[in-house]
Amino acid sequence: MTDIRRFTAMIYREDDGYVALCPELDVASQGDSIEEASANLREAVELFIETADRSEIEGRMRGAMYVTSLEVAAG
Repeated sequence: MTDIRRFTAMIYREDDGYVALCPELDVASQGDSIEEASANLREAVELFIETADRSEIEGRMRGAMYVTSLEVAAG
């Protein structure tokens, strides 16, 4: 039986493409579109989980991840 885990995907535009980051595991990938970057990140996370030692995975795992906006005074 496959264990399904939920991770955060942060995707942002950089130059002519997109960068995708999974902050819980500190795994990143990229793609030419948001969809491609997301799919590539999914594959990178799956490969990392398949190949990494359990202690490395546990060492990288963060607790609960909260994503929110932040307002700051600038200038």
